[in-house]
Amino acid sequence: MAKRPYVIDEMISAKTIAARIEGLSHEIRAQFGDTDKLVVVGLLRGSFVFIADLVRELDLPIEVDFLEASSYGDSTESSREVRILKDLRSPVEGRDVLVVEDIVDTGHTMHHVLNLLASRGPARLKSIALLDKPSRREVDCRADWIGFEIPDEFVVGYGIDYAQRDRNLPFIGKVRFTDGAG
Repeated sequence: MAKRPYVIDEMISAKTIAARIEGLSHEIRAQFGDTDKLVVVGLLRGSFVFIADLVRELDLPIEVDFLEASSYGDSTESSREVRILKDLRSPVEGRDVLVVEDIVDTGHTMHHVLNLLASRGPARLKSIALLDKPSRREVDCRADWIGFEIPDEFVVGYGIDYAQRDRNLPFIGKVRFTDGAG
């Protein structure tokens, strides 16, 4: 296996992430406690670990669906052009929806997805992001719940990748390039 051209420094431990998700789940249950069924929409691919841990903490009737949107490809920079690669399987009209995102950076993806889903007439539409980088925001978009606000660093782990690597790390780590890559 080829050596990484970067080093990963742990920023947020697995234990800290788990504790934050438990706290967020209480807030979400309070918001949606009266729901018949909460449609939890994970934005692929980066949110899959977060969504799995989050739904296990939610004591609510839940349906899970996925939407894949991309604005990065294999780059560390957003193209600012959001493409929907996989749409939802079920309609959300009249239903309670929680969008789960791994990281809000420029805001383009979250803004695009929330507008798309709002146009489909959900009863309630809320969003949660594990990570938020407000210093990078280009579009006025903020998730209703934020796990952690982080500085402008390129991160991997806990489902978040760099060129499809390092999603399996149990923590969030900052990438430091060692050969000028990135």
